[in-house]
Amino acid sequence: MDTITLWELVALAGAATLVGFSKTAVSGANTVSLAIFAAVLPARESTGILLPLLIVGDVFAVRTYRRHADWATLVRLFPAVAAGVVVGTVFMLWADDTAVRISIGVILLVMASVTVWRRRTAGQQAREQSEQNEQSEPAGEGRHRARLKAGSYGVLGGFTTMVANAGGPVMSMYLLSAGFRKLGFLGTSAWFFLIVNVAKVPFSVGLGLIDGHSLLLDAGLALCVIPGAFLGRAVVDRINQRLFERLVIAATVLGGVQLLLR
Repeated sequence: MDTITLWELVALAGAATLVGFSKTAVSGANTVSLAIFAAVLPARESTGILLPLLIVGDVFAVRTYRRHADWATLVRLFPAVAAGVVVGTVFMLWADDTAVRISIGVILLVMASVTVWRRRTAGQQAREQSEQNEQSEPAGEGRHRARLKAGSYGVLGGFTTMVANAGGPVMSMYLLSAGFRKLGFLGTSAWFFLIVNVAKVPFSVGLGLIDGHSLLLDAGLALCVIPGAFLGRAVVDRINQRLFERLVIAATVLGGVQLLLR
């Protein structure tokens, strides 16, 4: 950390500001911060430095959108997320910087592609269901699909958030595919990541990703998260739903490409 140049520090400060903005406005934009931290710092160590900043942003997001969370969705997700965090911890025991960057970059791009495909076919599926009758799919089968989707996204989200703090895009894809509107999206994701990121701290300390030196850098960068959070809250009401969803997907793709090209 003693070798960080002035311009690299400026880049980290900008990324920290974007953390705050992503927590209160465009969730997927956080992948850009992830890419900047991984570019300036060793990718593996950057995850431990970024985590406390994410928690600061989570606190602001919860204060802003705490009343809009869907707790039924959260309860459904948490068991699978816990399993993903454990898998991610095992992965981090042997993964080097290259493995971390490539794995997360590929996951982000795949998730963005799946979401775009789902959005394009959603209208056709809705028309087919209305033509057929609601009895064409038993309620039990619908619940089974919902549990299966929550489980798969949850494990993947837990894995990516543990490996590189990249669970945001995965959960964004899940919430968008589940039909969440803007405030419900932000409220549910705010509580989700505050709980998950705090739970990750002991794992990160155990892996040596958080120590006294990283917390010292965090203390300075945390001051940059605050204006970003207020900026996001100021502009979120001006972003319409379609633009909001497009920004989330675009930010996810951008973050994935940056990780693969570095």
